[in-house]
Amino acid sequence: MDPSLFAPTVAGRRALRSLPSDHCPQEGSDNHALSPEQGRAPRVGGRPPHDRRGAQPRAGADAGRRTRGPEQSRVTAAAAVISAGAIPNPRLEYGTGRQRAILPTTASGSTQTWGVSQLIENPALRRARVDAARFAVEGTGQSAAAVRNALVGEIRLRAYEYLLRQAEAAAAADSLALLEQVQTRVNARVSSGEAPRYELIKAEAEIINARQVRDTSALMVEQSLFTLNRLAAGHLPARWTLTETLAGVPPLPPRELLVEDALARNPDLLALRAEIDRSQALVAGARANRWPGLEVRYDQGRDPEVRTGRVSVGVQIPLFDQRSGPIAEASSELTRARGRYEGLQLELRQQILQAVQMQDIAALKVQALSTGAVRDAEAAVRVAEAAYRYGERGILDVLDAQRVLRTVRSDLLAARFQVQAARIDIDILAGRFAGAPLQP
Repeated sequence: MDPSLFAPTVAGRRALRSLPSDHCPQEGSDNHALSPEQGRAPRVGGRPPHDRRGAQPRAGADAGRRTRGPEQSRVTAAAAVISAGAIPNPRLEYGTGRQRAILPTTASGSTQTWGVSQLIENPALRRARVDAARFAVEGTGQSAAAVRNALVGEIRLRAYEYLLRQAEAAAAADSLALLEQVQTRVNARVSSGEAPRYELIKAEAEIINARQVRDTSALMVEQSLFTLNRLAAGHLPARWTLTETLAGVPPLPPRELLVEDALARNPDLLALRAEIDRSQALVAGARANRWPGLEVRYDQGRDPEVRTGRVSVGVQIPLFDQRSGPIAEASSELTRARGRYEGLQLELRQQILQAVQMQDIAALKVQALSTGAVRDAEAAVRVAEAAYRYGERGILDVLDAQRVLRTVRSDLLAARFQVQAARIDIDILAGRFAGAPLQP
């Protein structure tokens, strides 16, 4: 089986980053014709099945630790909106002292002053600050959706990997059973003197290899189960099985519709769109901050002879600082955000087209193997077995034909998995898992 089948596609590299590249050896593949139902997961250990389709990815996303940080960042950003919309507190001042007379006509005594001031913000500055905080909330929400999208996609991919490992384990067990039957026939012919002893030695060597393949396949099934349970943070039920199959893949819509869907729903792209809006609000806020607002003040003073009251208004004049530095910084961030957004748009379009092409290639490989190579290999096995029964061929020809058939069927299983992996890659790019609920 080609290890490149398990290499990450362009868009799904996050979901595939820890997928093992090793496969069940081809010597353990099934010796029967691979029907469309062969990819169905058998029951594990005779346990009764429970339909966990859809619920298992949700449970994993709920327990995944990777979603907690982005979700908490969203809570922090929501609190920042409250801070941005807060009205400045008034300022209260109070003073006391004593007045000493210098002239005979002046009275002596205590003096008191108090005052209160309130900053009335520039409405444009306040609006820009609140808008920037709201767009930050939207951006953190999309970042959390991107993490959830990748996590659910990875869980689905691991689930199909589990189906693949189960199918390989079942094929390895069937292959061992058939080889044991062949060994029985060879042993009978060797005992009767119809065949040389080296044929029995060769058959026993094949059985030893088949048992090793069977044991390895069983361990890989357990490893897949462990990986799924780890993604679910150990919250999977004690009894469960998957009702999906490797062979079932829904048809894809046209490529242009897929591209439009990805550009409209991809959470990474939407997060950059929110970053652009936030940068625009920051630019507007930096410009409005040249006139931060008016300060209205009222103060009152009292001495032994006079009481005074005064109302004043203060404004900061942008004489020396025109806020050119903050405006330039915000404008630069806006330009950078737009560049990242446009670059991701182009990259996303290419990733969608490449993922669709990979699924088409894998689907063609499945069709070619299931309708051509598998049938030819099965026919070769039947001919070799018939020739061996009539003494026209040796056991080596039978074993070689069976080995070719196992290899072809193993490649067919891998191709079916590759189709599923490419489809999951497309779904991740289109953001179809971004809105997956986090509660089972």
